[in-house]
Amino acid sequence: QVQLVESGGGLVQPGGSLRLSCAASGRTFSSYAMGWFRQAPGKEREFVAAITGAVGDTRYADSVKGRFTISRDNAKNTLYLQMNSLNPEDTAVYYCAARPNPIPVVGPGRYNYWGQGTQVTVSS
Repeated sequence: QVQLVESGGGLVQPGGSLRLSCAASGRTFSSYAMGWFRQAPGKEREFVAAITGAVGDTRYADSVKGRFTISRDNAKNTLYLQMNSLNPEDTAVYYCAARPNPIPVVGPGRYNYWGQGTQVTVSS
């Protein structure tokens, strides 16, 4: 069982930056692929970024490529999402997710564990 707790969301102006964190419980964090997803009101949950367990290979949605960076610190059992050049279309609840497999995938249904989400609002 893995428990995930996100933090770092908030209100930011267009063009600004935020860094989200996701603290994970469990002793085998490095063996899990981790992902970030987001869900805006009235829309389906969508893939943002994912990272492999130990090696750190990453995948990104086209909409965030070049602006967002996913990373992890396995010693701290923590996942991060650095978000730069934010725009109003990035407004959503952001969720971290884990799957007990080192290969990152984009489908939310393939992740077994989810955090409660953190709100990110980009507005002037």
